[in-house]
Amino acid sequence: MVSGKRLADIGYKAFSTSMMLLTAYGGYLCAIRAYRFMEKQKQLKVAAENQDPEVIKD
Repeated sequence: MVSGKRLADIGYKAFSTSMMLLTAYGGYLCAIRAYRFMEKQKQLKVAAENQDPEVIKD
């Protein structure tokens, strides 16, 4: 049978691992959002320089 201390250690490691994975996933989502924002800003800048009203309208 598993002792209480061993069970607590396993639970702590599982919790820590899940928090690390969630943090990494959150960082990934944030990076993707920032990348898309920067791309949209580039598109808007090019559209403004070319005076393309169809792209600026979004």
